[in-house]
Amino acid sequence: MTAKISYADVEVGTELPARTFPVTRATLVQYAGASGDFNPIHWNERFAKEVGLPDVIAHGMFTMAEAIRVVTDWVGDPGAVVEYGVRFTRPVVVPDDDKGAVIEVSGKVAAKLDDNTVRVDLTATSAGQKVLGASRAVVRLA
Repeated sequence: MTAKISYADVEVGTELPARTFPVTRATLVQYAGASGDFNPIHWNERFAKEVGLPDVIAHGMFTMAEAIRVVTDWVGDPGAVVEYGVRFTRPVVVPDDDKGAVIEVSGKVAAKLDDNTVRVDLTATSAGQKVLGASRAVVRLA
């Protein structure tokens, strides 16, 4: 599969469709099973608070994975992502209620690079706070 977006049709400043991703305690248990990361800060409220966290928090790699979905959905091919990195700035706190948390992600083409690639800068927030900083992906377009 190749990228569905043409390099010639993309300009710096192009905004990617924003997405929201719900996160519940059940989501975290499922991710722990898939990833093998059973750290109690991701499922045990008492433990999380004992180590200084406000509550159970989402896995950083889960948050990172949800954010890149904005790019892969836009480009149409996960294999088009040639580079991706973030800084974790705040945890996604996931309360034990009917709503859980929401990760809100938006993206914008920040630069056109060589070899039909673009740099996409992402913004990821939860509860009004930025949870990923310096979130950038380099994507090869058609």
